[in-house]
Amino acid sequence: MNFEELRIFAKVADLASFSRAAEQLGVAKGHVSNSVQQLEARLGTRLLHRTTRSVRLTPDGERFLERCKELQAEAEQLGAMFKPASGGLTGRLRIDMQISVARDIVIPRLPEFLAAHPQLEIGISTTDRRVDLVQEGFDCVLRVGTLDDLDLVARPLGVMRMLNVASPAYLERHGVPRTLADLAQHRLVHYTPRLTSQGAGFEYVDAADGGNKIWPMAASVIVNGTDAYEAAAIAGLGIIQVPELGLQHLLDSGALVSIMPEMAAPPMPVHLLYANRRHLAPRVQAVMAWLAEVISPHLGAP
Repeated sequence: MNFEELRIFAKVADLASFSRAAEQLGVAKGHVSNSVQQLEARLGTRLLHRTTRSVRLTPDGERFLERCKELQAEAEQLGAMFKPASGGLTGRLRIDMQISVARDIVIPRLPEFLAAHPQLEIGISTTDRRVDLVQEGFDCVLRVGTLDDLDLVARPLGVMRMLNVASPAYLERHGVPRTLADLAQHRLVHYTPRLTSQGAGFEYVDAADGGNKIWPMAASVIVNGTDAYEAAAIAGLGIIQVPELGLQHLLDSGALVSIMPEMAAPPMPVHLLYANRRHLAPRVQAVMAWLAEVISPHLGAP
């Protein structure tokens, strides 16, 4: 069995695209197409349905893909079996995480990890949108917030404590709110991927029953990025509710001030997500273990 063909087939199947697979693998699209055709000819069955608009697995392709990924992981484990431990991990992997986690925790610790594994190449994505782990070819994703990827494996790491903050200039103009009723005189900066005001409100945990509640509030501005969210608060446009992690430098400098600490939003759960496979490549296992080690101390208990 040609393991290069298996690698190419698995990438095409994951991304549902010959051109995107070729781009990620760094080879010509024609080479990808020919490899899959040769694999199908060798197996005597069609693995992929191809149209001008889509690529999808056949029933035989679905069965073969699962075993193919197991073989890939096993081959990598076998290949590393007799290598000196000092040689470190090899290959490439791609991960996605919140920008503050990457900036303040992961990247500052990355030099020591890569020094132990100089043949390893790590791609780090910090987009605000929720990436599709399988379709976009990520090996693992650090997800903050509720989970909706039910077909992925989730490893809980802890929770991010939330803060309510605003700029000193904003509080000087509008006063410091101390109760929910005081919020009638205030404005939120609303964060939402779709730039709509729907759902705008001040989130808090009700001390009476422990339930999560939303107090309706008007939004002064709506943003869909974390950098813009913080910038709007610093500019005095309103109150924001953000994870404590990654905010300390703004609190220390006085750019933002914490308010209403007894009415914080519910803590946000943090998970590492990865594909549901029985066998993971050693480099993926090692990087996830390292991420858990460096991130978990900065989180609260679930």
